[in-house]
Amino acid sequence: MANIEKLLIEYLDYLEIEKNRSIKTRENYGRYLAEFIRFSKSKSEADITPDAVREFRLNLARRDIKKNTQSYYIIALRNFLKYLIRRDFKVMSPDKIELPKVSQRQIAIVEYKDLERLLTAPSGGDLRSLRDRAILETLFSTGLRISELCSLGRYIDLERGEVTVRGKGDKLRVVFISDQAKKAIKAYLDKRSDADEALFVSLTKAKNPKVIGRIIPRAVQRLVNFYTKKAGIPDHITPHQLRHQFATDLLIGGADLRSVQELLGHANISTTQVYTHITNKELHEVHQAFHGRRRK
Repeated sequence: MANIEKLLIEYLDYLEIEKNRSIKTRENYGRYLAEFIRFSKSKSEADITPDAVREFRLNLARRDIKKNTQSYYIIALRNFLKYLIRRDFKVMSPDKIELPKVSQRQIAIVEYKDLERLLTAPSGGDLRSLRDRAILETLFSTGLRISELCSLGRYIDLERGEVTVRGKGDKLRVVFISDQAKKAIKAYLDKRSDADEALFVSLTKAKNPKVIGRIIPRAVQRLVNFYTKKAGIPDHITPHQLRHQFATDLLIGGADLRSVQELLGHANISTTQVYTHITNKELHEVHQAFHGRRRK
């Protein structure tokens, strides 16, 4: 038997070095597993028993933690057990730990006319308005996560219209910039007189704003919320929802699921399948062709 705290550190090192997982993933797994160790009072790998896991799961459920979040704890524990088995430790089978059943996630989609009003809401010719228009167009054009958008570099090849981004799990993928987004980005960059290497920057609140560094996710969230209200859209729209709009727009237009998976940077196609229930063109055509045919 080995000290479980030592095993945990070795596992987290393995995730970061061998599995090439991000620092954020390491931190999350460390937090989930440390909480199990504290609750179960485990001293070694032998203390990870079915009873200990059952009690821990009951504790999570009684704390009114969302099913999705409970799943993260259990996935971390199962993967930790798989790692221990690979190292020839005699531990319980991870297959004995079932994942919580979660309801299918529902994606809220904004009406296309509302989306157009949002994208054109920053209408001024000043630097802030031009930046904000470029941000909104880029989010919808590329389907980038907010962290990916904030990390973009200034010197991109607009003529080519392709950008390589580093997404979750440190994986690289190519995203494409639409003609509308290209125009918006060019107008914004032409207005900038600073030398900051970030594509999207934070600005002071002065009438003639100064660049104060790379924009942060919270600022992008506030920006999207501001223009949602300005456009008179009653729904609450977030930067991530523009990623949803990007995916559904592709699928409604006829793109295949595998291509959308690649463009979104999803590791598993099951994550992308959440969009199919609102974009099934075939079912729509069946309904139009056959529903109500006997009505006069």
